[in-house]
Amino acid sequence: MAQELSIDRLRRKSDPASIRCKTTEEIAPLEGIIGQDRAVRALRFGLEIKDRGFNIYIAGVPGSGRTTAAKDFLEVIAKDKPIPPDWCYVNNFNDHFSPKAIRLPPGQGKELQKDMKTVIAEVRSALPKAFESEDYATKREDATRAVEEERKELLTRLNTRAQKEGFALQSSPIGVLIIPVVNGRPLTDPEVMALPKKIGEEIEKKREALKAELRTAMRQLRGLEKKVREAIQKLNREVAIFAFGHLVDGLVEKYEKFPDVKVYLEDVRDDILENLAQFIEKPQAPQIPFPVPWAKELPFRKYDVNVIVDNSTLKGAPVIIERNPTNQNLFGRMEKEAQFGVLTTDFTMIRGGSLHQANGGYLVLPVEDLLRNIFSYDSLKRALTNECIAIEEPSERMGFVTTKGMRPTPIPLDVKVVLIGNPLLYHQLYNLDTDFKELFKVKADFDTTMHRSARNEEVYGAFVCSLCQKEKLRHLDASGVARIIEFGSRLAQDQQKLSTRFGEVADIIREANFYAMRDKVQFITASHVKKAIEEKIYRSNLMQKRIQEMIERNILLINTEGEALGQVNGLSVMSLGDFAFGAPSRVTASIGVGREGIIDIQREAKLAGPIHTKGVMILSGYLAETFTHDKPLSLSARLVFEQSYGMVEGDSASSTELYGLLSALSGIPIKQGFAVTGSVNQKGEVQAIGGVNAKIEGFFEVCKAKGLTGKQGVLIPESNVQNLMLKEEILEAVKEHRFHIYPVKTIGEGIEILTGVKAGERQRDGTFEKDTINFRIERKLKTMAEKLKEYPEFKAPKKDR
Repeated sequence: MAQELSIDRLRRKSDPASIRCKTTEEIAPLEGIIGQDRAVRALRFGLEIKDRGFNIYIAGVPGSGRTTAAKDFLEVIAKDKPIPPDWCYVNNFNDHFSPKAIRLPPGQGKELQKDMKTVIAEVRSALPKAFESEDYATKREDATRAVEEERKELLTRLNTRAQKEGFALQSSPIGVLIIPVVNGRPLTDPEVMALPKKIGEEIEKKREALKAELRTAMRQLRGLEKKVREAIQKLNREVAIFAFGHLVDGLVEKYEKFPDVKVYLEDVRDDILENLAQFIEKPQAPQIPFPVPWAKELPFRKYDVNVIVDNSTLKGAPVIIERNPTNQNLFGRMEKEAQFGVLTTDFTMIRGGSLHQANGGYLVLPVEDLLRNIFSYDSLKRALTNECIAIEEPSERMGFVTTKGMRPTPIPLDVKVVLIGNPLLYHQLYNLDTDFKELFKVKADFDTTMHRSARNEEVYGAFVCSLCQKEKLRHLDASGVARIIEFGSRLAQDQQKLSTRFGEVADIIREANFYAMRDKVQFITASHVKKAIEEKIYRSNLMQKRIQEMIERNILLINTEGEALGQVNGLSVMSLGDFAFGAPSRVTASIGVGREGIIDIQREAKLAGPIHTKGVMILSGYLAETFTHDKPLSLSARLVFEQSYGMVEGDSASSTELYGLLSALSGIPIKQGFAVTGSVNQKGEVQAIGGVNAKIEGFFEVCKAKGLTGKQGVLIPESNVQNLMLKEEILEAVKEHRFHIYPVKTIGEGIEILTGVKAGERQRDGTFEKDTINFRIERKLKTMAEKLKEYPEFKAPKKDR
């Protein structure tokens, strides 16, 4: 028969005396990631390999510290990596819709931006002075004087020729008109028409001859005007180069190692020379009701340098965590501004995204948010595949906009992307997205637990020290650290493990710090940690208390005293998201003669999941294995969770249902002071289940509310003993023999405790020991089989499949 567990097996305690410090102030802060050797190894491999596609997916549950740990780990590695270059966008003077990207060493981007502002400011000051000087005026006059004299001579000669022939030359908007003159007076068209035909023909003949000479002269004039313009342009170019050429040449010399910058500076110089008027002439204020000061600066914006990545302050490779990975936050955007009622943009309004900032380093993204934002995931895959960052409007991606817009030159991409998400999403992406497996070839699995060794207990203390220092919390004394270690095992649901869900551990420390502050003490003690845990539970256990109240008032029928036939207290776990608790349920079994076998009422009512249904079907296998080697199972039994109105899932109640069925078949009642949990196989072995601590504590609370009699307790699978981390109140009750916990390996051990009657072993003659549970059951089954023979027409109903 199974032996009751002693209190030392119900909770693995941590002795404050074993903590090698009086307070966490004496412990060195934590360095690196703890309890995640597999993940660290995968991370290190993924970060060091340079081949294409070896980006990383960190798989772990929320609260396991995966993001913080990854960030700290990346920052340590990034310190020794080279600082990536700056990136700037500058105007493309040949195509304003395709700004050029320029790469510069760290810090040089801002320097080029500053140099260009200085040069343009000096050019705007120097050019007007140069062109307003007397020297320029003299040279301009000298350059045009000879041409002007030649022009005047040509016009004089042409006028003289026209006067000699009796005509006058008159300028008009449509050209030079040749008008007949008689007696010193120009004739109008009607007067010319009124002249005698012969005279009119003679005048027209002379006019045609004069027109030919006029055309020749006009060609000569246009040539002279072109000559003047070229002379002035040449002079202007020489004066301008003399005025600002040395400024640009200085920059060209300064950035001579960067071909892209040299080409850009030469383009700037050529553009200034082609647009000297905007530097020389005073800008005309736009004719608008409310003048804006920036309007006069618009013509000069094309000479700005837009630095979208500035790495001047970095001390290694960048580590960027983008918690809101929208398409614009990742890949940048082109901002717009309203000018005179119209939205406009240019290269100076290009803004970089997280991918630009992380270029040459590491980018950390939460995969759930990445998938939630439209276009982000597809754009990221495209960028990693093409190894470049392209900034584009989302509306263009969707095909909604067909107007001409800017298309900045893509920037080469060299980044290691780290996605952080849960394991389920990893498997879904791996199986459903063919690109994912090619781009994220490294998986770093963050475990939820680590081994509870002396070394890891010390590491837990180092974690507490780091948290207290980082967040300026009160430090913990040895008793507080010991209680946190015990809480870590409780979270892990294992005496041999510690939880790595450091988010929850940190929250308990923060709450304990609050109570230590309220008590005005220097250090956080075990009592403060206990208070924090109890208060956290109290804030969330309203539903649990309501169920217990309904049990106390007999609204929910749960007996904790007496005996009953075919009735057992089962244990289940109810989860409300932030809180899970155990609650007892009455399980009953009824039997009769028939061929239906075991009928699960939950399944028939479609209130059972497939795993629960499997567990019930195993019961038939157990009965056949144990009792019906030589005869058919002539049984009609029904099992049900009483007062259960929702879905039932899981097989942890299969042993409970079997105990109820064995009680009904044997006719021996079950002690109602016990509750049972554990799954069972066809051989009658009781198997481990989850949530064992919550289940025990849930039934203990019910027994305490109804009154502890010393005859109450719980049966659990023997393999679950290592998972026990029960609260101290239960330990005290067990110590005082007011509550009992039994581990069982087989159904036989469990039924003996529940009934007080021996289960019975099969003897050599094939029968069971007399008056044992199994003897009574076998006799009952034989009787039922004989009874069934009296009704040969009885057939079992067909079951739904």
